[in-house]
Amino acid sequence: MFKHSQLLVLSISVFLLMLGDGMVLALLPKTVISLTNSNLYVGYLASTYALAQVMSQLPIGMLSDRWGPKFFVLLGYVLSFIAGLLFYFTNDVNLIFWGRVLQGIAEAPLLSLAPALLSVRYSADKGKAIGIYNASIYLGLTAGPFLRVVLLQGWSDHQIFLLYAVLCLIGAIIICCSMRNQLERQSTVKETMNINSCLTLMKNPQTLAVLWGITLYGAGFGIFMTLIPAFLLTLKGYNQSYINIFFSLFYVAISLAQITIGWLSDRLGRLLFMVLGMLIAATGTAISIYFDHLALTVILCFSSFGLGAYYLASMAFLNEKVPANFKGAISGIYYVFWGIGMFWGPLMLTGYIQANSYQAGFQMFSVILMVQVVLLSIAKPYQTQATKDMQ
Repeated sequence: MFKHSQLLVLSISVFLLMLGDGMVLALLPKTVISLTNSNLYVGYLASTYALAQVMSQLPIGMLSDRWGPKFFVLLGYVLSFIAGLLFYFTNDVNLIFWGRVLQGIAEAPLLSLAPALLSVRYSADKGKAIGIYNASIYLGLTAGPFLRVVLLQGWSDHQIFLLYAVLCLIGAIIICCSMRNQLERQSTVKETMNINSCLTLMKNPQTLAVLWGITLYGAGFGIFMTLIPAFLLTLKGYNQSYINIFFSLFYVAISLAQITIGWLSDRLGRLLFMVLGMLIAATGTAISIYFDHLALTVILCFSSFGLGAYYLASMAFLNEKVPANFKGAISGIYYVFWGIGMFWGPLMLTGYIQANSYQAGFQMFSVILMVQVVLLSIAKPYQTQATKDMQ
């Protein structure tokens, strides 16, 4: 049991935070629409969050490599608690977006530093360990909207925001009391990753292709979090209960991908599941527009499983490219690219959809994902001598 205590502490804490986050995220599109009487601002929910992620990820990763991750992970739970209070006490849409900025900064260390720590602690089974942690994230996000529909249907939106804040506070207490601070560093560590190290790593064409795919994954995640709910609410005419169920099943699919792909990619390789994940996501996105109700939900879940497969396989791939003293930084780089996609993807697709249609927008994004499949298939690994020295 002690062997797995670090994984257990991190997984329980993040599950509690994401349990509340799942309820909050399902409410925010409706909240923004009701406060502005428009769906034009919904895409900014993802973009403001992503911008905060991009600005904070790399500095947090590099500082964590020097000082240890505990302070930054704990800070993430505290800032999430503050964001929950901000949602609870305001009816101003601008403050809703400021809350999303706080969430972006807060979740940066939770998404990047914990997998980096686990990749070192469980080096022989890093894919499995990261998969379990990521599954805890998405199981929490899954259970949140489902819990709201089944047990908390009579609660007001403001009560849900307060519950989220309380769950974040509980997670902070668990981390403060139970998490060990240090990455298990090798005694030979002399430096942490700097800008030159990042540029050296990116000289590898295969790594560049993977990072571009991470950008597309971020865009896809942002689209599923904002534009697809807006599509279901406005064009399809579905109610909030359907949106809650959609969010739950979306997260179930990603959770299943984390649990299954982590273990399989440890044995069969990362590239196979990066290619397969993008192919599945592209196919589901392209055909979803033609279906309704149950069939539509199944297809969207199929597509989100593909996104989850790419997420896990690409994260493990990058962690294998660097030594222990670069783990925090490489995870920060991962989420910089993810945040860029999540910021620009929904905004650009929103503009394209307004000029054309949801069908044209979803199909265009599907084509871009298919191009990524080709890039992953043809990009060859190449190492400069500097890259070899870094490893």
